[in-house]
Amino acid sequence: MTASPPLRPVGRLLMDPASLAASFVASQTAQFQMAAAAKMIKMNNEASGQAVSQLLAAAADSAAKAAAPCGCGQNLDITV
Repeated sequence: MTASPPLRPVGRLLMDPASLAASFVASQTAQFQMAAAAKMIKMNNEASGQAVSQLLAAAADSAAKAAAPCGCGQNLDITV
């Protein structure tokens, strides 16, 4: 006995339920991956912004220290 091909109504195509389920799962997985990638990019941008702000603060701090008057800290006694 040979297997007969699946029946198709005239004028429209039938899709296999397993194919529909697989495409739905693939769509959900892709959506999750896109959301995770967007979150990672956002976190990377925030980290970069924080690093830049720390570098700018350090540069401003070193510029303020460089502008200290002459003799500042000269008579500091650190003996115990």
